[in-house]
Amino acid sequence: MMKKNSGAQIGRLLCLLFMVGILCMNLKFDTYAAADTGTTGTTEKSTVINQPGTSTTPDELSNLNVANNLTITYDNGNGEIAGSLRILIVLTAISLAPIMLIMLTSFTRIIVVLHFTRSALNTQTSPPNNVLIALALFLTFFIMSPTLTTIYNDAVIPFDSGKITQQEALDIGMAPLREFMYKQTQTKDANMFMDIGGYTWTGKLEDIPSVVLIPSFIISELRTAFIIGFLIYIPFIIIDMVVASTLMSMGMMMLPPTTISMPFKILLFVLADGWNLIIGSLVKTFY
Repeated sequence: MMKKNSGAQIGRLLCLLFMVGILCMNLKFDTYAAADTGTTGTTEKSTVINQPGTSTTPDELSNLNVANNLTITYDNGNGEIAGSLRILIVLTAISLAPIMLIMLTSFTRIIVVLHFTRSALNTQTSPPNNVLIALALFLTFFIMSPTLTTIYNDAVIPFDSGKITQQEALDIGMAPLREFMYKQTQTKDANMFMDIGGYTWTGKLEDIPSVVLIPSFIISELRTAFIIGFLIYIPFIIIDMVVASTLMSMGMMMLPPTTISMPFKILLFVLADGWNLIIGSLVKTFY
């Protein structure tokens, strides 16, 4: 009985100590700054030798005597957006980055043409999807490098240094991208979306909103990619027709023509330096 009672007492003591610890953690300690009376603490003489003064620019702030003062800066001095909200915006932008890369750059046309090329060769999974996507990404970076450089120099650097606001950086950064999309967009696609949305357009880049320019650009890219894919298919279709007619004349009905034509397609592609022709012609369509 003594052991049970002592164990219960120890348990109650531990619970009491735990509750006291929680109460101590929840205590709030308020601190107050003394009025600017020229004294600090209980001393009769001020410890501030020189007053810090005032400043209007970051350069002047760095030259002030702030050793005896507390200086708080937030949002790189802009004071427009909270830190937690900025993190949320950055994470959202990162999640939308793949969509922007696919839809607002040259990636769509390149990857569609590469898939048409593989289908025309009838090589099934060679080159594999990873190789095609990697090739399309590097070609996209090569084509978009002038536009990305302009965005970085005109929008990112001034915004990072605090010279422009977020809205100004967004407007300046979208301008080179809009110009790139406008050059690759066909007029009939833009007119279609302008009519659907009820907008009026004079034919100038400044008068077309981004909500119209972006889908118009995507439709134009798909149309151009399918036209290029059709042109790629033509020589390989001829090879299939020649092989199929030859096998039929020889009475070899049960032998699939695609099995015989595929080595001839690869041979023709290699002899004509097909990758050089396709990639070079594809990149030149953006210039």
